[in-house]
Amino acid sequence: MLNFYEQITKNKIRSGVIISFFTAFIIGVALIITHTYNLDNSLLFFAFVLSLGSSFASYFWGDKIVLTLNQARPATRKEFFDFYTVVENLSITNQTPVPKIYVIETDAMNAFATGRDPNHAVVCVTTGLLEKLNRTELEGVVAHELSHIKNYDILLMTIVSILIGSLSIIINMAYRSSFFKRDNDREDNQSGNLIAILGFILIIFAPIIAQLIQLAISRRREYFADASAVKLTRQPQGLINALTKISQDNIVFDTASTATASLYITNPFKGNKIASLFSTHPPIEDRVKALQQML
Repeated sequence: MLNFYEQITKNKIRSGVIISFFTAFIIGVALIITHTYNLDNSLLFFAFVLSLGSSFASYFWGDKIVLTLNQARPATRKEFFDFYTVVENLSITNQTPVPKIYVIETDAMNAFATGRDPNHAVVCVTTGLLEKLNRTELEGVVAHELSHIKNYDILLMTIVSILIGSLSIIINMAYRSSFFKRDNDREDNQSGNLIAILGFILIIFAPIIAQLIQLAISRRREYFADASAVKLTRQPQGLINALTKISQDNIVFDTASTATASLYITNPFKGNKIASLFSTHPPIEDRVKALQQML
């Protein structure tokens, strides 16, 4: 397993690679669809501007976008004393600045961290999680999220989440444009038909390809964050109990956003079989087994 410094360096490099790749991917998708359906170059121009704008926005304002998408609000020390003090105490132990603290009003149990670096980070949990976990279990969850912050996972996954959302916008626009566009301007030949088929396949599978990329990036980091959380709290059982309770909770997380699902400590769509097909999280049973080996 990589140490902290190797993981941080790797995540910073990955962030740059991901921004470059997704920018090229989004522009490439727009280029193929533009030629496939004989659209004007406005879609291509929009894709270029959107991809660059999304990369810029995800770096500087990704945390605000994520919090807005998930309807989160700031948590105060008076209202959420245990949560607030757990974050403060573990941040000192973790040797990282105390992040901003937010909550989401829902009975579902979950948590995530976002931001671009330890100096611009956010830890957010649901009110349902605060109500159903004891302090030791809450420490395990918060330690997991603080590990994501220290390892710069938050930068990588926030960027990926925003860029995948941008790709969805491009695909949506392409679909609408191609639906209303007539083929009168295009020659009816074999090569044109082949390109049309390619464009149609791309519209269908581009979001799936993007999700698979997100999945590949995401799963390994959860195991690393679990192990880092245990190193921080010295109490594997706290995180084990928290993950077990979360997995057994049947309340649907209605306000969760599919674009930011990979940020959460567990899959927020566990009750949705279709959404769970491309879950960016490893099975909780496997994570618990790995943690039990640390007891």
